Amino acid sequence: MTAEARLHAVTEAFAQVPGVVLPAAGRRHFGTATLRVNGRIAAFTPEDHLVVKLPAARVAALVASGEGLAFPSGRPPMREWVAIVSDEPQVWHDLIAEALAYVGG
Repeated sequence: MTAEARLHAVTEAFAQVPGVVLPAAGRRHFGTATLRVNGRIAAFTPEDHLVVKLPAARVAALVASGEGLAFPSGRPPMREWVAIVSDEPQVWHDLIAEALAYVGG
C-alpha cells in the first residue's frame, strides 16, 4: 500500500471530527493529498512517509528517538514538521490525532 493510500485509509476514522477535511475531499499540496483541519494542513504524504505538524519540542523528541526524520530532507528542517518512520496504521492514527489537536486547537 502506498503512503497516500494508507493516509486515506487511516484518516477515515476522523471523518466526523468538526473542521476536518479528508484527503480525498481536500485540495492537493506538495504533490500529494493533504489532511486539513479548519483550513490548515495537519498531515500529508510526500514520497513514502507520513508528515505531520506537531509542536517543535515533540518533533525534536521524535527525531531524537529515531521515530521521526527531519523534514524536509536535504534542506534546513522545518521545526514543526516531522516525517514518521513507521508505516503502522495505529502509529499513523495516533500521530494524526495529535496533529489534528495541535493544528486545530
